[in-house]
Amino acid sequence: MLQTYDERNRDLIVNVNGVLTHRDQAAVSPFDSVVQGGDAVWEGLRLYEGRVFRLDQHLQRLLNSARALAFERIPGAEEIVREIRRTLLANEMRDGVHIRLTLTRGVKYTSGMDPRLNRAGPTLIVLAEYKAPVYSKQGLSLITSSVRRFPPDCLDPKIHHNNLIQSILAKIEANVAGADDALMLDMRGFVAETNATHVFVVEGGKVRTPRLLACPEGVTRSAVLELCQRHGMRCDECDLSLSEVYRASEMFCSGTMGELAAVTRVDGRPIGDAQPGPATRRLYELFRELTEREGTDVVGPAS
Repeated sequence: MLQTYDERNRDLIVNVNGVLTHRDQAAVSPFDSVVQGGDAVWEGLRLYEGRVFRLDQHLQRLLNSARALAFERIPGAEEIVREIRRTLLANEMRDGVHIRLTLTRGVKYTSGMDPRLNRAGPTLIVLAEYKAPVYSKQGLSLITSSVRRFPPDCLDPKIHHNNLIQSILAKIEANVAGADDALMLDMRGFVAETNATHVFVVEGGKVRTPRLLACPEGVTRSAVLELCQRHGMRCDECDLSLSEVYRASEMFCSGTMGELAAVTRVDGRPIGDAQPGPATRRLYELFRELTEREGTDVVGPAS
């Protein structure tokens, strides 16, 4: 699974600390903390007809992560929303857009990892692209990665940070194996998530997903659990072993960039009948309806 280039993104205007610039001229200092050590936090947002789905939850997670990393200055939600709006209006964007927010600790006066070297910051980057959900609705194949997700006593996954080397290494393994993505386990051997998404299985009519021990808090994940509860679908957060994945009748993953997507094969084994199952298809539809009626208007009415 390789994302395709959208020609509409050729002349994107990107926002770096309030400066709106063509994508080819945008600049981040080599002394910025994100360049020096991945010292930054991020969020992915999705725009539906001028509305960002669950914007408040995303911004709260961003600000919580910055606090956990002891950023000296953190912009307020209103300031961030203002820059999102300016970026979208500069690109005349309204729908089918994925927004990547990055908040770095800022710029250092000399290279080094010590946060006391930072004398300017933070740096806020808003990158908005035309990007449809990136996963095929026909079903994904996964392989189990040899790379493990950290528990909270190693690196708390509730910090949504920019150091994504674990995920990149797992994705390399998936690419080599010819799979779409990699399933990642925690240090105990239970399923955590994929290299990019949360995962759910369906077994005995119950929707099940790993506990938040070695995976981040997910906005789309929480929406799926709410939909299950609201529509009478049994759901549970629990430890899941690989054997429970292999014997599941359905499996799907969730995330802002890909929304909901069925998983039909793991480690060469078909999941159920290797087709998107009824619970997965129902949740697809319920999630689509949810995004049509929920969201924060950041663009204004259509002209």
